[in-house]
Amino acid sequence: MTITPPPHAPKAEARPQTDTHHGITRRDDYAWLRDPNWREVMRDPDALSADIRAYLEAENAYTEAAMAPLEALRETLFAEMKGRIKEEDASVPSPDGPFSYFTRYAQGSQYPIFCRRNMGGIDETLLDCNKEAGEAEYFRIGDVDHAPTHHFLAWSADRSGSEFFSLRIRNLVTGEDLADEVPDTSPGIAWDAAGESFLYVRLDEEHRPLKVFRHVVGTDAAEDALVYEEKDTGFYVGVGKTQSGRFLVIDIHDHQTSELHLIPASAPETPPKLVAPREHGVEYDIDDDADRERFLILTNADGAEDFKIAEAPVDAPGRTNWRDLVPHRPGSLILSHVAYRDHHARLERRDGLARIVIRALASGAEHEISFDEEAYDLNLSSGYEYDTARTRFSYNSMTTPSEVYDYDMGTQEKTFRKRQEVPSGHNPPDYVTRRIFATAQDGERVPVSLLYRKTTPLDGSAPCLLYGYGSYGISIPSSFSVTALSLVDRGFVYAIAHIRGGKEKGYRWYTDGKGLKKRNTFTDFIAAGEHLAKEGFTARGNIVAQGGSAGGMLMGAVANMAPALFNGIVAEVPFVDVLATMLDASLPLTPPEWHEWGNPIESEEAYRYMASYSPYDNVAAQAYPHIFALGGLTDPRVTYWEPAKWAAKLRALRTDDRLTMLRINMGAGHGGAPGRFERLKEVALVFSFALAISGRA
Repeated sequence: MTITPPPHAPKAEARPQTDTHHGITRRDDYAWLRDPNWREVMRDPDALSADIRAYLEAENAYTEAAMAPLEALRETLFAEMKGRIKEEDASVPSPDGPFSYFTRYAQGSQYPIFCRRNMGGIDETLLDCNKEAGEAEYFRIGDVDHAPTHHFLAWSADRSGSEFFSLRIRNLVTGEDLADEVPDTSPGIAWDAAGESFLYVRLDEEHRPLKVFRHVVGTDAAEDALVYEEKDTGFYVGVGKTQSGRFLVIDIHDHQTSELHLIPASAPETPPKLVAPREHGVEYDIDDDADRERFLILTNADGAEDFKIAEAPVDAPGRTNWRDLVPHRPGSLILSHVAYRDHHARLERRDGLARIVIRALASGAEHEISFDEEAYDLNLSSGYEYDTARTRFSYNSMTTPSEVYDYDMGTQEKTFRKRQEVPSGHNPPDYVTRRIFATAQDGERVPVSLLYRKTTPLDGSAPCLLYGYGSYGISIPSSFSVTALSLVDRGFVYAIAHIRGGKEKGYRWYTDGKGLKKRNTFTDFIAAGEHLAKEGFTARGNIVAQGGSAGGMLMGAVANMAPALFNGIVAEVPFVDVLATMLDASLPLTPPEWHEWGNPIESEEAYRYMASYSPYDNVAAQAYPHIFALGGLTDPRVTYWEPAKWAAKLRALRTDDRLTMLRINMGAGHGGAPGRFERLKEVALVFSFALAISGRA
């Protein structure tokens, strides 16, 4: 089976537009694909201009026709992946006073069902998202958060893919929603102690989360009081709560600076109190050690690049009173922490591998939880309770399905609670997971996680899917994937390149892959591909690269920089029009993103550096790998016109006859199809592309 494109591919009309910055003029032939009315399109896809819609639908029809011969393969892949998911399943209940809360899935259902269990073991359904979704083309749940009194449930949903969430309140005694409806929110709420009101963040017309409001249950949202407003559009605002439940938290941050304000949960009308004023480059996050009337503060202040834990009195939490509790240790990156009554738990990463460290707050004694595999993923779950000796963690690796444990922090006793079931069967000894290191251009060692069958020949003949991201300090876990097995079982080597821009090797790994060092991200990924070929895991020209969002920018950059290394490129919601987006302060996420990429409006140096790698700007008259770009019409993060413009320019300039395919989901946004099975259909589409161009279809 092969991909068979129609004889005539869509051709976007060239309508040149120019702009000039720092004396440099850019020409853009396809800027017209950005609808002038794009804000309305985010809310109502039917508002899209007719000429743009016609072009996008032509691209979709072309892709669908090209992929038609692979329909049977797509159905087979979907059935395989669905067969690895236990359809009727439930999470381990998490205790909170008289109830334990959990989610479950019913046989054949797309969406979760939120439930609780009382002390007598009787289960109660609180919110069935399948019923709420109904026949809607798009539905994504945002918040589902019960009040501390257990009488109300706040829940929100996005019904267009634009990430404008509408928030409702359910009376858990009657099971009915109140008349309250709060529109245009971002996920995240914080209930007060009495369960009578909550904080939330409302998005403005530019889709920016800058204002915190307080909603009183049973009132009109138009009457909600403004609690905090951020004036700097370069920052995001969120809300939360300390583990103790004593404080509501207003979190203001960009990608490298943070500032917190607190409100007593028992007195929610109290004006927010500043913890420590923002300082450029200083991040901090707090939790409440209530019994000792102090805050425990995770921070990179005072040169603690990989973060440390400080303490400060609750009544005087400013920077001058911060004292080290867990000193900075270079190479041990502290990722997160949670304070319980008697213990403090933190999640760390050293040399790319995670571990959990437990500290007894009275004595300061510490012990750790870690595992011996070469590559694995470890997650810490704080739960709902504060006065408890138990925490919960989950463990998995690329060969080992997820396992959930409860852990007694005092006795150090580990209790197994659940193992991820693979109904169709999975035998871990049939597979190999490894972690190898590629040498980057500047000598840095780049970790690469691998998964392949024991029977796969390592003589260069195997195709490889190489995944990468490398932005925002996000580390890609070496975790179990029910989808990747469908490639691996067909002879692929599945690889994850832990490139700079993430935090796999500490905070420096992040800063060495951002701003004026961004090209390290791309050259690290290329080095990973070259090393895989050199060591016989695959061969040059036999690699399919995959990445999404900022990882899609990576895909566009490496396609320009090293096209012969790759057989194919899968770019999902790809951030490829970097320079134009960062030059447009009206776009929702541009001002906050300047701290990640640079501000080309103010800085000529940033402009020239960004112009040197921006994927769309660097498409050239050369041969390219097969390209498959996917986007979403209502995506507020990576707007639909970025992959559309990129595909149009690639098709116009490339000098070979390989594939350029574009698929825009006309009813979804950044996350693609929201249902658990509908998402698998998108994965099956991408994997059938990878298999076909690799001769394994």
